[in-house]
Amino acid sequence: MSITSELKDKIFKEIERLEAEMTKSLCRILRFPAVSPHVGGQGEEIKAREVSKLIEELGLSEGAGLEWIRIPDEKSQTGDRVSLILRTPGKTRQRLWFLNHLDVLSAGDRKLWKTDPFIPVVKNGRVYARGANDNGQSGIAMLYALKTLKNLNITPEYEVCLGFVADVLEGNRYGIEPMVKERNVFSSDDMILVPDIGESAGDFIQIAEKGLLQMEFTVTGQQTHASLPDSESNACRAANIFSVELDEALHKTFPDRDELFSPETSTFEPTRRYTNVVSANIVPGTEKLSFDCRLLPRVKLDDVINTVENVMKNVMSRFNIEIELKIIMRSDPAPPTSQESPIAKLVEKAVSEALNVKPRFGGVGIATFSTVFRREGIPAAAWEQNASGQAQKPNEYAEIKHMLNNAKVFALMMLGEQKEEIVDQL
Repeated sequence: MSITSELKDKIFKEIERLEAEMTKSLCRILRFPAVSPHVGGQGEEIKAREVSKLIEELGLSEGAGLEWIRIPDEKSQTGDRVSLILRTPGKTRQRLWFLNHLDVLSAGDRKLWKTDPFIPVVKNGRVYARGANDNGQSGIAMLYALKTLKNLNITPEYEVCLGFVADVLEGNRYGIEPMVKERNVFSSDDMILVPDIGESAGDFIQIAEKGLLQMEFTVTGQQTHASLPDSESNACRAANIFSVELDEALHKTFPDRDELFSPETSTFEPTRRYTNVVSANIVPGTEKLSFDCRLLPRVKLDDVINTVENVMKNVMSRFNIEIELKIIMRSDPAPPTSQESPIAKLVEKAVSEALNVKPRFGGVGIATFSTVFRREGIPAAAWEQNASGQAQKPNEYAEIKHMLNNAKVFALMMLGEQKEEIVDQL
């Protein structure tokens, strides 16, 4: 057995020994519905307190720093939103971050759930509950990776910082964004891992995201009876033509491809159409529709908006209607993290060693909070092994084996390159 294999074996066996305890801890924190107060929830406060209790019980606060960061939010019952950071000293002052989000989406239609979404159920190697997959399993894996090193009397190579943050699912306004931009919590030489996206094979490392632009259009014409139409004021017809022409113009203007992503192009999708009139014989005076655009990093959102406005003007000049644009959500794309960056190389090596797979780097069209760091020039990677496609669904679940594997990868990352030295001490 090689030295590296000997150390890996000790760490992996310790994590596997902790499986029942990890599962119990995951169920424990999933009982707290940390839904944003902006969508009718109570926020992250109570859940953060429970996580801090768990940290104390695991002995992880000994010799470490536990920091509460509060961002004012008038919608919250406490007047703020809370994020929790555990800082554990390492052999060097280089900081390695693992960032988990406390908040979860609402359960949605309870009739679609086979069990109570906030009473976790363990069955057939899975934990069923809202937030089990997104993002509870990785939060527990982070804690128990550090717990494993502590149990084996191993000092991490880096200062290990575990973050449990607020408001990721509703836009980062009361969590990561002010922590990065205003509170100076992070620095440009930090290594950032966001375990908030992944695949069941565990071989995908996300280093880039497309930009996001969601738009809502209100087309206003003249309501009338269908038997006596004024075709130039028919909001339905104008909305149909506008939607088709906007779709064509966006695809034609922004045809770039990037092999880092799948799909390789920017996407411009007409999505939502709102209810207009109640009868088939009425020409509607108002139509509402939405577009969802996912943009390659090289595409500027302002250029997209300019194209949109030109199509709007063209359609309005041909019809006796008005079109109003509302930006629902905007997230400008950030430069990708280099595959040669320290964080990318560190997670690549750990994934390869722990899971015996060849990791691949890529970009995604959905938004994670790793892009907040990239916009500020801080390289960040996103990785976890999870049950693909389960996040935010009814009957959401996490695979317990994935949680264990995540802990193994995180533990190896915490060790850095000091493996041989450690084994000599064991």
